Amino acid sequence: MAGLLGTSSSSSATSLLTCRRSISSSSSSSSSSKPSIRALSFHPGQNQGRRLYGGIGVPLKKGRSHFAVSNVATEITPAQEQAQKLSKENQRPVYPFAAIVGQDEMKLCLLLNVIDPKIGGVMIMGDRGTGKSTTVRSLVDLLPEITVVAADPFNSDPEDPESMGMEVREKLIKGETLPTVKTKINMVDLPLGATEDRVCGTIDIEKALTEGVKAFEPGLLAKANRGILYVDEVNLLDDHLVDVLLDSAASGWNTVEREGISISHPARFILIGSGNPEEGELRPQLLDRFGMHAQVGTVRDAELRVKIVEERARFDKNPKEFRETYNTDQGKLQEQISSARSRLSSVQIDHELRVKISKVCAELNVDGLRGDIVTNRAAKALAALKGRDQVTSEDIAVVIPNCLRHRLRKDPLESIDSGLLVIEKFYEVFS
Repeated sequence: MAGLLGTSSSSSATSLLTCRRSISSSSSSSSSSKPSIRALSFHPGQNQGRRLYGGIGVPLKKGRSHFAVSNVATEITPAQEQAQKLSKENQRPVYPFAAIVGQDEMKLCLLLNVIDPKIGGVMIMGDRGTGKSTTVRSLVDLLPEITVVAADPFNSDPEDPESMGMEVREKLIKGETLPTVKTKINMVDLPLGATEDRVCGTIDIEKALTEGVKAFEPGLLAKANRGILYVDEVNLLDDHLVDVLLDSAASGWNTVEREGISISHPARFILIGSGNPEEGELRPQLLDRFGMHAQVGTVRDAELRVKIVEERARFDKNPKEFRETYNTDQGKLQEQISSARSRLSSVQIDHELRVKISKVCAELNVDGLRGDIVTNRAAKALAALKGRDQVTSEDIAVVIPNCLRHRLRKDPLESIDSGLLVIEKFYEVFS
């Protein structure tokens, strides 16, 4: 590691010391008017024994006295891991998923994406105040645990090279043992005001100043790898962030080019978005990236409305006690999701049903094959959720409107079909 910082000639070292003395003398003479400025320096032995992620250091040529360049990512220390656990324990309580009244279509789409993340996420559109963001955030309690490489900022999968960061993959090639830990699937909120650097990642200034290396500080896409990325009011998201999401969702990787650093890391996540159609529609390119589409309406039944108001009042009064009353239901849901995830690989769908699904997509003039793929995956996930190993036409009838209706729009000015057109075509083909 000492070679990372390189060596310099005696004349360069002398000039560096002279420069530091001049800086310190000038700062002391002006201390009455301005605070002193601390001179920047680096020490060859300072970063020995530290774990770096994302690349290999480049030694400096003799005679140079500037920073070394290294494509590395900021490490996660044990103290930071402990702080993250404490913050999760002390964060505000989440409304239980089992306590949400109605909105069955939205809840089903979310559960199917947890069972099979390859479905590609869900877009939830509906009236304001219908519990869209509350339902999505309540999903956190039901998320299962996954195995990740310890202290890795990208949540690398020790079994899947496609979900590994570059540093972890290099260790695997060398035959090193990868320490692993169990952790819950992560849910990351993408705020509307986020900058592109915060989303993609940027230079770690602290490491650059203290250790003399250009280090990569992972962003929200790295944190969301193998997890969920949630965008509330996604139809109000800036275009440049939409482009970033499109690129990552298409390739499953995020590539960052910043100040001499070129780094790629896996960014495979379940993309969940919510919004109000009155505030504007999504670009068709981004809309097509969502595997499923759920429409949420305001509850019209007076008894249900009263029940929702009463339950919310109980939660606001004593969140901990309210959550405890739903522990049993939450536990049953977790077991159901866990068994469905383990059963998913054994679920089969007949060739005849596959042909009919593709026929529906073709006759509805759906662009591309993403609609066919998502419908097949969603039907298998629903069968697994119901505890079956075989997909039926009833399973397809339940999920196909959510998988296809947002793919029918050809003109950005058109509104999204309610699903009636898809259902009519389904019964025409399957009858």
